[in-house]
Order: sequence, then C-alpha cells, then structure tokens
Amino acid sequence: MEIPWTRVGGGGSADGADAVVMASRFELASAWRSPVFLLHSLRLWRQARRAPGALGVALRAAPLSGVFWTLSAWQDRAALARYARTDPHGRVLAAVRPWTRSADFVYWETPIGGLPAGPGDAGALWEEGERRVSARRGA
Repeated sequence: MEIPWTRVGGGGSADGADAVVMASRFELASAWRSPVFLLHSLRLWRQARRAPGALGVALRAAPLSGVFWTLSAWQDRAALARYARTDPHGRVLAAVRPWTRSADFVYWETPIGGLPAGPGDAGALWEEGERRVSARRGA
C-alpha cells in the first residue's frame, strides 16, 4: 500500500534554499499490530500535510510483513522538530514505540526546487531514502 508523494505548503523559500528530507522505516515486532499502526500512520500523514514548514509527504506500508516507511521534506529541522513534538504525533510515538522491533531515521538536504512536483516524480527520492536507511542498518 502506498500514499504517494504529495507536495504541500507554499513550495518553500528563496531560490537555492535546501529542504531537510527525512526517511523512516519501522518494523513491528508483530504484524498483528499492523492495522492499528496503519491507522496511526494515516493520522500522522494527515497531520504532516498540514504542519507548518512541511513541503511534501508520502507513506508506504507492507502491513502483512509489519514494515512501514515514511518520506517527508521540510523547510528546516526546526519545522520537522515542531511536527514531531506536536500531538497527535508525540502521543502516538509514545504509544507505538513498544510495538516496534526497529525504527530507523535518516536525514539529508536537497534543493527545494528539486523536490518532486507530484506523485509520479518521487521515485528517485524514495530510492535515496531507502539507500540511506539500508546503509544505516548495515544491510
């Protein structure tokens, strides 16, 4: 299942500015938690789309294997941090942390102008996120 890349916000700031991109991968200790984790993921995707400083968001889920991915871009790290601390994200994170076998997060910068314009343009950004997470995991 995938909710494709959605560009949000006003498109960023001045020419040449960089966005902070975050990719995350969650593996649940038991796939039995997948339905509830998926519902939480959808709530947080919706929250991220409306968060100040968000530039784009996407979600991939493999509920039967208990693996979930997120991809998002932000005007800066401060905007990402505000989103992460704001409920429901903060509350959900605390609730689901015990359900996860692993949670990996990677961050990098890319020009705002180079962010995907629409759902069909996000393949390269997903590949970069997956490569970075795999490198972090030592795979």
